[in-house]
Amino acid sequence: MLEHYIARLEVGGNLNNEQMNDAMEILLSERESDQLKAVFLQHLANKGETDDELLTMLSKMEQHGVHIFPKCKGTIIDVCGTGGDKLNTFNISTTAAFVIASCGGIVAKHGNRSSSGVTGSADIFEYFGYNLNSEPTKTAEIIEKHGIGFLFAQKYPPAMKHVASARKILKTRTAFNLLGPLCNPASVKNQLIGVFSEEYLQRIPSILQKKGSKNIMTVHSADGLDELSTTSKNNVCFLHDDKIEKSIIDPQKLGLHKATIKDFQISTLSDAIQSFISVLDGSASKSKIEITCLNSGAGLVVANLAKDISEGLQMSLESIRSGNAISHFEKFLRDCGDNSKLKELQS
Repeated sequence: MLEHYIARLEVGGNLNNEQMNDAMEILLSERESDQLKAVFLQHLANKGETDDELLTMLSKMEQHGVHIFPKCKGTIIDVCGTGGDKLNTFNISTTAAFVIASCGGIVAKHGNRSSSGVTGSADIFEYFGYNLNSEPTKTAEIIEKHGIGFLFAQKYPPAMKHVASARKILKTRTAFNLLGPLCNPASVKNQLIGVFSEEYLQRIPSILQKKGSKNIMTVHSADGLDELSTTSKNNVCFLHDDKIEKSIIDPQKLGLHKATIKDFQISTLSDAIQSFISVLDGSASKSKIEITCLNSGAGLVVANLAKDISEGLQMSLESIRSGNAISHFEKFLRDCGDNSKLKELQS
């Protein structure tokens, strides 16, 4: 049956709700080969996913999902990028997530291994001994205690493991790059989402608005990053108070120095780990620290902890300067990771 849908996509045809439902049941099972699934996802990406197709796929993923319910007093958020920008930068959103938590935010970090870059957020957490397959109740407890926890996309929902190989075959962005940020297992209503294309800046807030989201900020930099960047101006869409507003953020007007993409690029897991830790302990380059804090600053706005990005930026910079960011990460590792990994890096 997947071949029938592929033929339709090849000629630019859209799939209706029933067809996409059926296709998703196939994708999230072992009924077809990874190669055929990859062909389907490639043709869907080539055609361009409609909002209705994405909504149907999202609903199906949630049906297959495993959900968690952390009992937290504050606003739980997620900070992630869709991936697919092919620029091989260090894990900016993961690093920003820990800065946000060190500032009092609560982050249910949903992520995966990289499908198109050097490392994904899962690779960072795994390196430091975090159990990617923690039971949902345990993950909820970690978030309650530390203000941050990791939700491995291949576990939430477990059916995602059935498309992991197909995505690896393609090594390019697929609909699941878009869907991942939209189906956080903690059912967060407040998110900072970096998108790989300006096309999705307003589409994603519109889709999530239909699902009852509160604060959704989508960002895309003029130089192509699926993050807020200090290399260029940034296009932003912000769903807030049930309205979607567009704006442009100029990092230089916030007092940040102009960086280059090369300042953020990595080529190995070792590079990624060193970049992550050096930002948190304040020993990284100004470029890496500033781009992290620009993104964590936006996350603090989404979390209702900062009135604007400027305030959130200053809160983030101070957390790193004071040692609070690395101290928070050390406490996190002592409880649910391998602190010896951090000591090795700092020795």
